[in-house]
Amino acid sequence: MKIYTVCGNGIGSSLLLKMKVEQIAAAHGISVEVTSLDANSAAAASDADLFVTVKEFADLLPDDRRMAVVTSYTNAKQVEAELLPVLESLGASRS
Repeated sequence: MKIYTVCGNGIGSSLLLKMKVEQIAAAHGISVEVTSLDANSAAAASDADLFVTVKEFADLLPDDRRMAVVTSYTNAKQVEAELLPVLESLGASRS
């Protein structure tokens, strides 16, 4: 599953979120390829299965994007609680 994590500049918060998503996926045996992007690049990208970001940036992305909106870039338990149901609803393949 191809996932983009999104923040304002694509180098700070989205990179931290990328690492969290990778850790969560690995812990649950879900195969992912995660890339961090800035909001402008993410708005133009359409080749991901899922975009993961906070509400402020979710509002900048086109409505047709599959998104997991998390409330924190840093709280791993919160990210996991908000991300896992979305991954499961998309039929994430477990390795």
